[in-house]
Amino acid sequence: MSKTSSKPNSDLTCVAVIAGAHGVHGAVKVKSYTAVPSDFAVYGPLLGESGEVVLIPKNPRPVGNAFTMRSEQITSREQALAMKGTLLFVPRAVLPEPEDGDFYYADLVGLDVKSTDGKRIGTIRGVHEFGAGDMLEIQPVKSAEKQASFFHPFTMAGVPKVDIKAGRVIIHIEDSVMGRDPHWDKAEETQEETSSEKTSSETQDQVDTPDVKPSTDELT
Repeated sequence: MSKTSSKPNSDLTCVAVIAGAHGVHGAVKVKSYTAVPSDFAVYGPLLGESGEVVLIPKNPRPVGNAFTMRSEQITSREQALAMKGTLLFVPRAVLPEPEDGDFYYADLVGLDVKSTDGKRIGTIRGVHEFGAGDMLEIQPVKSAEKQASFFHPFTMAGVPKVDIKAGRVIIHIEDSVMGRDPHWDKAEETQEETSSEKTSSETQDQVDTPDVKPSTDELT
């Protein structure tokens, strides 16, 4: 699959994000969302959500899991720091068409989400990367305006099927994903039983143990 993030409209596709400043002369650190990390810089100027030019890549070089580069649009460290978190887009038209069975992450936005047992869960609002793997942001189908979205791991186990043509993805939901650890109730019950047994045992010891006081002969 071709890795891109969520998009503000169908004409733009997010290929990277500004992750911070690098050095003191206005260089920026950029985290790539493309399948080949360096490809984020080969499609021309990087745009903002409204289509304005944010920066034109100049000699990007890898640094850890990101890239650092200079740009005429950013000239100071303060400016680079202020732009941290800015999503960088390219026109969808400049991207190659994905092969059969492949897709851009941006294509997932708006798709229906169903569980493995056939229940409709909601729709995909975006695809995000928080440092521990890609996550789908899903807006639940019930009370959509009031109920907050939740995040679901975008892994083979968590999302066993993506059907772009049918407009849906199938996800495997565990109780822990919905905010409840399935082992928690059992752990609570075990803890309560242990505590109850302990209290009962202590009470029994207090009942069975006679209150023995030394006799006068023992004290003399």
